[in-house]
Formats: sequence, structure tokens, C-alpha cells
Amino acid sequence: MRGTPPPLAAERLRAQLLAGPTARSVTGVTGHLLAIQAQDPRGARLAVRARTSGLTAADVDRALTTERSAVVSWLNRGTLHLVLTEDYWWLHPLTTPQLRASITRRLAQEGVTPGAAERGVRVIEQSLAADGPLTRPQLRDRLAAAGVRTDGQAIVYILALATFRGLIVRGPMQDRDQAFVLVRDWLGAPPEPLDRDRALALLARRYLAGHSPAADRDLAKWAGLPLGDARRDDGLASLGPASGEQARPVVPPLRLLGAFDPLLLGWASRDLFLAPDGPVVTSNGVFRPFVLSHGRGSALWTITRGQVVTGPLGPLTPPEQAALAAETADVTRFLAGR
Repeated sequence: MRGTPPPLAAERLRAQLLAGPTARSVTGVTGHLLAIQAQDPRGARLAVRARTSGLTAADVDRALTTERSAVVSWLNRGTLHLVLTEDYWWLHPLTTPQLRASITRRLAQEGVTPGAAERGVRVIEQSLAADGPLTRPQLRDRLAAAGVRTDGQAIVYILALATFRGLIVRGPMQDRDQAFVLVRDWLGAPPEPLDRDRALALLARRYLAGHSPAADRDLAKWAGLPLGDARRDDGLASLGPASGEQARPVVPPLRLLGAFDPLLLGWASRDLFLAPDGPVVTSNGVFRPFVLSHGRGSALWTITRGQVVTGPLGPLTPPEQAALAAETADVTRFLAGR
């Protein structure tokens, strides 16, 4: 547990705001990382906690609901991501067109015909226009009433189809559900679109702000784009930190990171932070909450009956014990602020 992480790991931890200065706001974290994987709502909020000080989960909900400064949508890799509202407008046309064919195939596998899928999209759009925001269970009822299949994953893929077409995003929180809204109603008129080359160059710069040092293959995997697109920006390698410009960051002795933390999803390989075949990533692709000890994933943790419970950590030094106590208290405080 007590080794010093290699220079590459330390630099990436700094870029991820897990070593050195942290962000001051939800939008500060989200904008810096560009996109935070969010299919696990608690995990996305805990990603914000680990990179700020003094915020609560309620601050994330406020950004989604009253401020409308952030949204959640299917973007990179066809996975739900938390992004700034201003970034949605160029990330959506850049990262979703190639996903539409796969959604059509998956709808067919769920027994939803093309005609039924089109009817489902119309039902969603009309329901949200008349009565939105609406949660997934509420939209499921509307679809079922219209004779559209919603069993299994069918409802998810119909919602994804409407999302990829630029009609809907996940917006405000309603209790513990995040409701769907029409893009035109929730976000207003779109800004002037970026051409693809400018969008790819912006993607490279923004990605590297939260992930450098990185290579073109890392960017391609993270964004879900072809390698050729990741190589379109010739300055990709030079945008990493120059050696000697900054002192090596001090890596905290122990941090509690949530499910699907961005640290494990930003590069082509996770071996720098996780031992191969460890327990953090399951065989079916679930990324569990884990303890980051001196820059390496060392154990799992969970919340049981409102208490943070960690897996075996071995003997801890006094600084490690203090760090664990502080992290445990802060996770509890953060989540209680919902």
C-alpha cells in the first residue's frame, strides 16, 4: 500500500483533480473532466465529491435542476455522462451519430419493430411537450398505453433512440429519479454548431485537461470515436504537461472513490491504478466503489446501514488511519446533503 506512485500515475492523478488543487464547484469539476460517467447516479456525485471540498450531493442536483448548468445524456461510448450544458451542444453531434445503428439492432433484439420504435419516439416527444418533465416509469406508462413494448431493455433503447436524435436529455431531479425533458424546452435554442474538425480539436484539448498525459488511443477509447478521428488534431501529444514545468504532485495517502469513477475510464488501460484481475471491475463490466491508497486501488468499500464499510486494508500507518477517518466522514456528510 505504501509505495510512491510512478510519475505517470502522479501526473494523471493531478489532471484528475485527485492530487494537488481541487475544483470549487460542480461545474468546475464537470467542465475540467469534460464528461463524468453517470449510469450510477451516486457514483457520478461521488466523483464530484472526491475532486472538491465542502460540496454535497444536493449541489449536483441543484446544477441539474434549478441552475440547468449540467445535464446527463447518452454521449461518449453510448454511456450516460454528466456534462456541462454548454458542452452538450457540441459533444452530442460529435459522439452519437455512430451509435444509432447499434440502437436499431438492440431494439430489434428486444422485439421492437422499426414502426413501433418510431411510434415510441413520437409518444415520448408528445408526452414531454404536454406534461414534462417525466421520469422513466412515467414514460413507460405512456408507451405501454400506446401499445409500444417496454419489457426488458426495450424502454431503455427507445429512450436512447430519442436521445441520439437530439430530442431529449435527462434534466431535473424528482425525488431520487432524474426526469427526462425535451432539449428544446430545457436547454433553449442551440448555439452556432461547430464543424467536425473544430469539434475534434476542442475534444482533444478538453480531454487532455483532465487526462494528460495521454495518447490518441486513450482519447479514441474514452470518446468512443475511431482512432483516425482522435489523430485529427496534430497537437495532441504536445498538449500534455511539459516535463519540469510543475513539481510532482503529492498523492494523498488514501481516498474513497465511487462506482465508475473517471480515474478508471479515461485511458485505454487501467493497469496503472488497478492490479489486473482485481475485484474493482467485475466480469460483467460493473465498476465498484474502491479505496485508492497511494495512487493504487487497494480494496472495495460500500455503505451499509448508512455507514461506510471498507474491505481489508491491512495495517495502516497513523496518517493512513487519519485519511480513512476523514474520507469516511466526508462521504457521509456529502451524501447526507442530498
